[in-house]
Amino acid sequence: MPTVLHRLGRFAFRHRRSVLALWLAVVAAVVACTVAFGGSGKFDNTFSIPGSESQQALDRMKTDFPTSSGTSAQVVFTAPAGQKVTDPADAAAIRAAVNAASSAPQVARVVSPFDAHTVSPDGTTAVAQVQYEVPSSGLASGSLDALTSAASKAGADQPGLRTEVGGAAYGNAPGKSNSDLIGIGIALLILVVTFGSLLSAGIPLVTAVFGVATAIFGLLSLTGVVAISSTAQSLALMIGLAVGIDYALFIVTRHRSQLAHGMDPEESAALAVGTAGSAVVFAGLTVVIAMAGLTVVGIPFLTAMGLAAAGAVLTAVLVATTLLPAILGFAGARLTPRPGSRAARREAAAGGTAAGEAESGGTADAGNGRAANAAEAWFRQVTRRPLLALAAVAVALSALAWPAHSMKLALPDNGTAPAGSSQRIAYDEISGKFGPGFNGPLLVLADTGGSADPQQAATQIATTLHGLPDVAAVGKPVLNPATHAALIQVVPRTGPSDSATKTLVTTIRDDRAAIQRQTGATIQVTGSTAVQIDVAAKLNAALLPFAAVVVGLSLLLLLLVFRSVVVPLKAAAGFVLSIAATLGAVVSVFQLGHLGGLFGLDTTGPISSFLPILLLAVLFGLAMDYEVFLVSRMRESYTATGDPLRAVHSGARHSGRVVTAAALIMISVFAAFLGTDNIMLKQIAFALATGVLLDAFVIRMTFVPAVLSLTRRAAWWLPTWLARLLPDLDIEGERLQHTTERSTPATSARVPEPVD
Repeated sequence: MPTVLHRLGRFAFRHRRSVLALWLAVVAAVVACTVAFGGSGKFDNTFSIPGSESQQALDRMKTDFPTSSGTSAQVVFTAPAGQKVTDPADAAAIRAAVNAASSAPQVARVVSPFDAHTVSPDGTTAVAQVQYEVPSSGLASGSLDALTSAASKAGADQPGLRTEVGGAAYGNAPGKSNSDLIGIGIALLILVVTFGSLLSAGIPLVTAVFGVATAIFGLLSLTGVVAISSTAQSLALMIGLAVGIDYALFIVTRHRSQLAHGMDPEESAALAVGTAGSAVVFAGLTVVIAMAGLTVVGIPFLTAMGLAAAGAVLTAVLVATTLLPAILGFAGARLTPRPGSRAARREAAAGGTAAGEAESGGTADAGNGRAANAAEAWFRQVTRRPLLALAAVAVALSALAWPAHSMKLALPDNGTAPAGSSQRIAYDEISGKFGPGFNGPLLVLADTGGSADPQQAATQIATTLHGLPDVAAVGKPVLNPATHAALIQVVPRTGPSDSATKTLVTTIRDDRAAIQRQTGATIQVTGSTAVQIDVAAKLNAALLPFAAVVVGLSLLLLLLVFRSVVVPLKAAAGFVLSIAATLGAVVSVFQLGHLGGLFGLDTTGPISSFLPILLLAVLFGLAMDYEVFLVSRMRESYTATGDPLRAVHSGARHSGRVVTAAALIMISVFAAFLGTDNIMLKQIAFALATGVLLDAFVIRMTFVPAVLSLTRRAAWWLPTWLARLLPDLDIEGERLQHTTERSTPATSARVPEPVD
């Protein structure tokens, strides 16, 4: 692979105008496809599991009860102080608003609060039930706005009468923020500090934007034919931007280092793509595999997220190995650090130290001189007291991970919507006046075909359900004699995401055999709340098997890359520690409320059910990035010098600084999305930022050197029989570097024009 990438980098450098034109054409093509085939930017934010009980019942309801099979909404009316919704003027305004809502687009029916008896005991609040004829994924872009306008008619007709809209139709709405621009701004600042040059700093940003634009417009072009959530788009943007900058950073850093040592720009670009680019391809494909692996869970919402992120990462890899060397060709020698500049001094120090190590065979005491950078200085401190460093890491991460044992998983509802939003106000009003269960009623679909008296069977089922614990109310059964079906609404005493509601669903399903013996009817539990409970259960069941696959895959990949037994085991242990600590931090903030105000949280709630499995996939890929870029330099030094401790220091000297910058960029990009008002995206952003922070600075920069310092030569040991079986991937392109050094004498290198 290094040889192929070396040739590709040279080709792109030489034919830079053609490569740039090709990428511009690709971006133009995906934009055109978005305009022609995209679904007008419409996203599907619904959760479902094809084949699950709740989904099967919903599918049958489309035939048996078509007006109840779509999504639903609620209109909450609150009377002015000192008045009641039953007062003539207020009641007239409510009826007018209900009539207006009935005419809103895609509305199947609206049940007046006076007909449904959904008026609070104190008479101050009334709730109208709005039933749509389509699921939330089928709602037109203006349907919910039309309902909001119709509901506001009550306030216009009767001053002081407040109206709020909410319900399942308004759930999972996408958040709005300028997170991408904030992330790019912070990344630019870090790159300028890293390179000391605006030109060098701008190149990774330009290539990252190219990749993100291609990926996002390509994703948007599919919304007309494939169900894609707004969260999938945000995740693809977040990860695509972060890895796009990081991958370019690794290659540009290697390129500038080679230029500083007098290498010709064309050969340097080709070699950078062949060496650092090989690690980029390996790391990128690892992320792609991990994200694509989410498809095996069998949840369309999560599948779309995984494939969208995988597509963004794959695009970033293609950009880094083709467009980036072309742009390096346009920059030419202008990327060379100016003699005497901070970058030039740093390269000279690193090169001089490395040369000294090679001449001494790795036995010289380079520790007497000043470390080439802060990363090496830190590594030297860690390797002086490795046991103390390991103990500190274990204690700190264990303490951070402890809250994860109380983690509660559920899908978000309107109770976690942004404070002040209409759906959040409606949710809180309903919870306060009618009980939290009214926000997520269950639907029990009964097949009465085997009953002697279908109506009596439905009534008996309703009576049985009403007697169950945690049931607040049961509606009158609605019958469809033609299909031998009955629909019964069950209102829990607890909210949609409460564990007691999940227990109630399980209890009803467990009682179906007894109900069938008594009535001859079979039942299924469905509705938006039951669907969310089924999705959460499916995710929980898939978490441990998926974690085992991810950890096993990491062991196998690192065994192939580093041809070592200790390095993969160390990496897997570090990965598990960082995942546990990250989940503990998420629980502390979002579930327990610690420091929640710093992140704009006004309420606590359960953790999104798909977050742990998504975090496993994403953080696995990103952790492999840093492991490859850092440890591969150590392995390269150990191969050359045979000194395991000096190899650890050399890895810090050559890769520690760029890994630090890459991690800071990725953390900044993820943290920028904390400004969104979408709780799902906020949790994802926090988890990824925290995970990268812990993995890069605690695991890779502390745990890794401590373990390698303790194991010394054993860290690079591989049984002879296994060494013969495993292929030598040469991810860092060591053989390519040796070949290039032999074929390109230093005296023949063209000295480029230096700039800042």
